[in-house]
Formats: sequence, C-alpha cells, structure tokens
Amino acid sequence: MSHELVFQLSGTCNSYPWGKKGKQSLAAQLCAKTPGIDFRIDDDEFYSEMWFGDYPDFPARKLDTGETLADVLQRNKEQLLGKKVIEKFDSQLPYLPKILSIAKALPLQLHPNKELATKLHEKDPGSFTDPNHKPEIAVALSKFEVFAGFKPLDKIAPLFKLKPLQQFNPAQSDKWTDETLREVTRSLLKSDLETVKKVQTELSKIPKDQLGEAAYILGLLPRLQDQYGPEDAGSLVALLCMNFLVFNAGDAVWIPADGIHAYLAGDIVECMARSNNVLNAGFCPPGDRNSADTFADTLTFKAHSRDDVYLPSQKSDKSKKGKTVVYRPPISEFDMLKTDLGAGESEELAASDGPGVMIVTSGSGSMYADGKDFQLKEGFIFFIAPNVSVEWKSQNGLQIHMAVV
Repeated sequence: MSHELVFQLSGTCNSYPWGKKGKQSLAAQLCAKTPGIDFRIDDDEFYSEMWFGDYPDFPARKLDTGETLADVLQRNKEQLLGKKVIEKFDSQLPYLPKILSIAKALPLQLHPNKELATKLHEKDPGSFTDPNHKPEIAVALSKFEVFAGFKPLDKIAPLFKLKPLQQFNPAQSDKWTDETLREVTRSLLKSDLETVKKVQTELSKIPKDQLGEAAYILGLLPRLQDQYGPEDAGSLVALLCMNFLVFNAGDAVWIPADGIHAYLAGDIVECMARSNNVLNAGFCPPGDRNSADTFADTLTFKAHSRDDVYLPSQKSDKSKKGKTVVYRPPISEFDMLKTDLGAGESEELAASDGPGVMIVTSGSGSMYADGKDFQLKEGFIFFIAPNVSVEWKSQNGLQIHMAVV
C-alpha cells in the first residue's frame, strides 16, 4: 500500500495576551491563508502563535482530511518518520515548529532540562505535560527584541552598587560569581510588590551617566511598566541582569535548556525540542508564576553574552544551488533551513534521513516532490517524509523555513 510522502498541513493559532492584535499578527495572517479551513481573523482578538507540529496542544492537521498530524504519522511510522526517529525519538516528531507574533514581553521563563522535566512531569503532569527538555531557536522574520541569557558578570556587579539596588546584594562583593548572580536573581524575584515598585521608581531617577552603557535601561523600564505594571520583578531581573538584544530578519538566537529568556517584540519562526514545559517567574500575573526558588535553583549560566546567544547561519550542504542556509543548534533533534529565492529562481534540496516540516513565510511558487507538483503560497505548510528530495521554483520571490531532523 503506497502512502503520500508529501502533503499539505493546516496549523493551529492560539491567543495569549502577549500576541499582536487582529491582522497585525503575522501568525494569524499566515494561518488565515491556509485554504479550506474556517479560521477568520477577529480584529479584537490577540493572536500569539501558530503551531504546526504533532504536539497535542495545538496540533497541525492534514489539510485534505482534517486528521491530526500525529494520527497520520502513527499510522505509517516507517515511511513518514523513518528509522532514526523511531529508534531515537520515540516515534514522534522530535521538534515543534511555530510562528510567533509578539507585541509585548512573553513571561520571563526557562525550560527545565530533561532531569528536572521528568521530575516535574511525574509530580504535576497537569502543568508539565511531558518529561522532555525544550532547548529552542528563534529565527527573526522582522526586527526582533529579546532578553536572553545573562550579561557578563563584570557588567552586572557595578549596577548593584547603586543605592536602590544594594539591598539585593548585601555582601557588596567585587568578585561576583554565577552563584552570586543566582542569589541576587532569587532575591529580586522574591521581593514583595511594594519593594519592587519602590526600586523601579528609584531606578528610573538614576542619571544616565551613572548607568554608563546600561543607560538603555531608562528607556526600556517605562515600556515594561506599561505592559506589566511597576510591581513586576521580571523587569528588574531582565534589565539589570540579562542581555537586551535587537536582531534583524534572518538573525537567529539559541536558548539552551535552563536558559533564562523573555522575547519582547517581533515576528519569528521558532523551533524547539518536542516539549511544552516552562517555568515562569515574571511578566505574568503572580498566580501564573512558578516557585522563585525552583526557578533560581534551575538557572544555568551557559549564556553570558550576546555571542553565547546568537546562532549564525551556515551554507547548507543539502542545497544544490546555494540558495539555502542552515541554523544548527547544538542538539540532535533538529536543524532549521531557510531558503530565499528571487523572482524566477529555483532550488533543489537533497533528501534528509528524517522528516521535515516547511512553511512558506513569503512569496509564491511551486514545489516538485515525490513525483508530484504542488502550489506554494505564503502561509502554506507541508510535511516532507524522509528520503524525499524537493525542488522549489519561485514566481515573484519565495522564502521557506523548514525544520528537519
């Protein structure tokens, strides 16, 4: 019995309050362009993400039948997932791709490593729905602002000599270590609302020259207060301790397991190991926050500068015509390919030994794969089985992002 090895998918949009509103949301725009589904954009609704993997929370579906991608894959594992995924990744897509449209800061968060995720899943499977880790990458589709990883220690320590901040660092040591930073982060997150409000007020009055290269804090503080109020300790952790980074379209960031981060604004293609586990510590209502102690205890310090977070693209060895780059995070679950074609250009991509999921992020054209022709338009999503090569042709320009094992 022969099965389709390439088929079109529909994604599922969700509506977290940090998303962009109505038609301003790229996630919603791309979702709405899938033909034959009943998704309509409501101008009063916030649209934050479109998911298009086989994870059960917001599943992708096979477009012509409406079946979940997970059901289709489980019915024909050998052909659609391949030996590597069956043996190594428990017969499920090992990655979860998404489009995010971000209008205000996501929760200050980290994703627990496998060991902690397993414990949390056993203890509270309702909140931690799987035992997996969730390292992730984000590829910018527009200007993208993010807090990610910690600043170098020698950039953080001087700020805590300023009068309003001395209370969080009673030792006033010049010799900061990562453990100093862990305890200062814990102290900030456990502060009562009045203390946080008072410190933010005093911080906003510090003269620029006393802050030196951290003077950008004075511009960002009112923006974060406007989003989450002056009593959210997430603002203090993000502004004082973390890298604030601005990226352009095509730039990518890498967030390891246990890596502290909060995306702030922009449109991105995000891809992560197959998990939905998260610990939140700020930029959300107090009731949505996890234990500050668990959060602080879990922190790792792999990322201590912009260079530790930035993930450069490389030429892809799968590309026959040199139009495709690859973002390679240091994990085995996935790579992300990005293909850019000008009007009338084409690209051929060699087959992978695992499955791929692609989305057309702009433009239009056609695809030849598995002996068939497919139309490509902005927002179209396709599943590509292992050992299937593809050829793309552009009409007026075409951009494709594709997660592959």
